Amino acid sequence: MTAPTSEKTGNNTGSRGDDKASGTTARKTNPLVTEQGTTTIADVVVEKVAGLAAREVRGVHDLGGGTARALGALRERIPGASASTGQGVSVEVGETQAAVDLQIVVEYGVAIAEVARLVRRNVITAIEQMTGLEVVEVNINVNDVFIPGDDDEPETDTGRVQ
Repeated sequence: MTAPTSEKTGNNTGSRGDDKASGTTARKTNPLVTEQGTTTIADVVVEKVAGLAAREVRGVHDLGGGTARALGALRERIPGASASTGQGVSVEVGETQAAVDLQIVVEYGVAIAEVARLVRRNVITAIEQMTGLEVVEVNINVNDVFIPGDDDEPETDTGRVQ
């Protein structure tokens, strides 16, 4: 994952944000740093926003690897415990930028490349609108395919007499 940076360094002639007419770099305004003070967004906030945004996309069955999903299923059975919205999400947050890594499980039959594109777009939009951070990358690792009926527990025969 590329580490997010808090400011651009060097001469960026020809890159996004240059004022070609005057040859000077136009400085992008940051809603998190103002004359009245700064706002800091915690990593866990970005994790939750990214996790919720990824789950909104049709075709995403779950987030996380096998171990994380098993622990999540165990956590759901404990009274009063809640499922982790950040499961399967890893973020790096700088002062003005964020980078996100997602582990997803897709449903069988969906176009994986299209689901990944929609997840990436939804995650970037949600994080940028809610936090004001610029998302520099969203890496997606599809680590499983959910097949309906695979997670159903087989009926066990308890004996001849019930």
